[in-house]
Amino acid sequence: MKKTILSLAMVLAAGLLFAQKKTTTSAVINFDATTPIDALPRAENKTVIASLDTKSGTIAFEAAIKSFAFSNPKIQEHFNSKGWMDSDQFSTAIFKGSIVNLKDVKFNKDGTYAVTVSGDLTIHGVTKPAEAKGTITVAGKSVKATSDFSIKLEDYNVNGGAIAAGKVSKEPKITVVAEFQ
Repeated sequence: MKKTILSLAMVLAAGLLFAQKKTTTSAVINFDATTPIDALPRAENKTVIASLDTKSGTIAFEAAIKSFAFSNPKIQEHFNSKGWMDSDQFSTAIFKGSIVNLKDVKFNKDGTYAVTVSGDLTIHGVTKPAEAKGTITVAGKSVKATSDFSIKLEDYNVNGGAIAAGKVSKEPKITVVAEFQ
């Protein structure tokens, strides 16, 4: 009887621990560097890996640079080239951080919660502190995280002639959407 109770307790504890960490391999990041001169520098990556620990508030995203898809193949080629993202050398963009106001989020209660996320963003081999506003939406066992923010390309040593020519925004808008199960 003691072994049965101990085994049951261990299974329940393992289930609770597993339930605290939510993951997805299909988060989406949109990159919008459009300008009044050029509406084409816009891309989407639908294969972003993300994790969220609902107990500690840690959150992480990893995006393969070559998975950003542009409507114009020439722009995609430039984006991945040495003059820009150099995706052969710097193959991923990574964010590791945490929800600053975790106490305001009730992961056991359906609702939409305003959050601030703070951490480190690594792009093009450069890591910088980053902070963004976002929302966490809880619906049953599903958790959806969204955020919109901008980055300065020069902060990550990303440059190119199109930026100087005004064809690509110096501060593209980034939109992140992750649905965790």
